[in-house]
Amino acid sequence: MSLRLYDTAARAVRDFTPLRAGQASVYVCGLTVQGPPHVGHIRAAVSFDVLRRWLEAGGLEVTYVRNVTDIDDKILAKAAERDVPWWAWAYLNERACTRAYDVLGILPPTYEPRATGHIPEMVELVQRLIDRGHAYAVDGDVYFDVRSFPSYGELTGQKLDDLEPAADTDTDERKRDPRDFALWKATKPGEPETASWATPWGAGRPGWHLECSAMAGKYLGDAFDIHGGGLDLRFPHHENERAQSCAAGERFAQYWMHNGWVTLGGEKMSKSLSNTALVDEVVRRVRPVELRYYLVAPHYRSMIEFTDAALDEAAAGYRRIESFVKRAAERVGSDVDTSLPDAFRAAMDDDLGTPAAIAAVHEAVRDGNTALAADDDAATAAALGAVRAMLGVLGLDPLDPQWATGADSGLAAATDGLVALALEQRQAARARKDFAAADAIRDQLTTLGVTVEDTPHGPRWELTR
Repeated sequence: MSLRLYDTAARAVRDFTPLRAGQASVYVCGLTVQGPPHVGHIRAAVSFDVLRRWLEAGGLEVTYVRNVTDIDDKILAKAAERDVPWWAWAYLNERACTRAYDVLGILPPTYEPRATGHIPEMVELVQRLIDRGHAYAVDGDVYFDVRSFPSYGELTGQKLDDLEPAADTDTDERKRDPRDFALWKATKPGEPETASWATPWGAGRPGWHLECSAMAGKYLGDAFDIHGGGLDLRFPHHENERAQSCAAGERFAQYWMHNGWVTLGGEKMSKSLSNTALVDEVVRRVRPVELRYYLVAPHYRSMIEFTDAALDEAAAGYRRIESFVKRAAERVGSDVDTSLPDAFRAAMDDDLGTPAAIAAVHEAVRDGNTALAADDDAATAAALGAVRAMLGVLGLDPLDPQWATGADSGLAAATDGLVALALEQRQAARARKDFAAADAIRDQLTTLGVTVEDTPHGPRWELTR
């Protein structure tokens, strides 16, 4: 394939050459399940879902790993505030994350490991680092010695002496260097016994950075192709992952990819700032497929300012595409040749250039609408095939069963049936030449946001809001 991707480590766009011919291996940092996911969280999942789909469209067999961080300081603190077991709080929010992934059409990962299920691998990794002289134990804590790893800071282009002390502990006097970070944390007074595991250094729990290194190594081996995550994870999380894995003798990730933030009021969407838009709430205002379109349309490395106006504009844009697909499928059927236009391929090969890819979709829709108006079934079928092929890569095909099932399927079926009944009554009124009644039914549907179009093939309708 001719795919080129922006590599954070190289700070440049590079040709993508997988380590193993015909295969691609991807590790994406999943969510820390301290609370339900907001739109900012889910953007990373959508962005890397598009990457995965494009790799597969290029003929690669993709092994895709997305972890669950289910033990963490914030999880313990929030569970304690609510007087519930930490593991129960983590699982409740893990289910909320899974629900958000599913409702937005994100493909399930090949593996979705939980941190708490991989303690033996973490302990083994820590011991390897101690044996190699890159880590040291102090009173049950274990720290990574950043000065023992000369290339520390290279991922993010920083010099060690310019960095602030690590923020994961207030016991800097026990460290060799204030920037040393915790690999393993000794159990603190008041913490639940269930949040603690026995190790050669004493009872405790893993540091956040350690978890991903252990799980990536477990499922993808010594070296893998792409490590992904949100822009905010570059430092310290990914810098520390790279340091501890490479110091342990692994080659680790060959490419580093990071998606931009979703901002609200000009600031990164964050639970700590209380400026979030929870996925469960947003999909009550717009359909899940419209939210996915909103997140896919900008380039994955760009920032997105979350506003109702922008969301409504994206929803309207998707509905224009959806209207063509459904009208064309009614006319020529949905079993059409689905081949990707060259413009779409070029856009996606250029660091997943979804803005240009979406532009190619809209261009094909315009051609298709022209063909529909001219009763040119061959051109209509060609346009429909191209549009559906492109939307399939982006996870946005309106005819995909994903968007006809799930929690809204019963409501959709009821809506279809009720509108069909109203249209039957309208047709009956027209047949008996009661045009006033027919017009009244059409006006009532319009008031409800249902636009009716009379065509040579009978009336058709669509939602306009």
